[in-house]
Amino acid sequence: MSDSHVFSNGRFKARVAAHGAELCSLCDETGRELIWTGGAWPRHSPVLFPIVGRLRDNHALIDGLDYTLTQHGFARDRVFRWVERHETGCTLVLEDDPTSRAIFPFAFRLTLQYTLDEDGLHLAYTLGNPDSRSLLHASLGAHPAFIWPLVPGTAKTDHVLEFEAPEPEPLAVLEEGLIAPGERPNPVKDGILPLDDSLFDHDALIFLHPVSRKLRFHARTGEALVFSWHGFEQLGIWMKPGSDFLCLEPWMGYSSPADFDGAFEEKPGLLHLQPGESWSAGWSVRLGP
Repeated sequence: MSDSHVFSNGRFKARVAAHGAELCSLCDETGRELIWTGGAWPRHSPVLFPIVGRLRDNHALIDGLDYTLTQHGFARDRVFRWVERHETGCTLVLEDDPTSRAIFPFAFRLTLQYTLDEDGLHLAYTLGNPDSRSLLHASLGAHPAFIWPLVPGTAKTDHVLEFEAPEPEPLAVLEEGLIAPGERPNPVKDGILPLDDSLFDHDALIFLHPVSRKLRFHARTGEALVFSWHGFEQLGIWMKPGSDFLCLEPWMGYSSPADFDGAFEEKPGLLHLQPGESWSAGWSVRLGP
């Protein structure tokens, strides 16, 4: 079995790797690449599981025992198993094993399904708790990085994000990767966020309660991506200063508050799945208008 799968439908061509179940490429019918292909930030579209963001001191207290979980968890660095591969998509799964239970002592089944249609790319996530007795406490997030500027030669500052609804709530404050006290002024005005590298001088923009479930990433010259999501409750927007990509990140969960020192299952922003229960979410991207 190869370590990646290429699929297309005439309008789009995509490549997904078994390592991290990561979307590594998405091209339109002209061959234009839409996904960041690596450089100053070596990833493309990592899966964030079983945490989103950071824990205080990378520390999780679970059933009275100390575990170490580093930023964004381990799924992005694990090899998923192929369930299905076909000409317009694929499905992959990651399940708990002795390696995962040594750092995260819960049973889980995480399935990702990629599908291309005439509209664009759709990605569905399903997290299941196969344990017959214990709850599963976890977070799950997406982290796709889109090339910015959308077209070479276009100024990055000639791009905006247009949200489907006003976003009046202040943003969360990040300090050393944790949610700090206080609020950050929301730079979205009348649903429009003009893009500039300086927005990210103090790390990601974090919307804990976004109103929108869709936004339009577009250049003033007319090129556009329409990005939508469902099931996820938070939204992060991030780029590495000096790099030519923009991450649009729907999340279910977020970093620990800086003053949080309780048991892992009490951490804000977690899913709590009963035995046999599952949870689903997803995102889609298409070309504008």
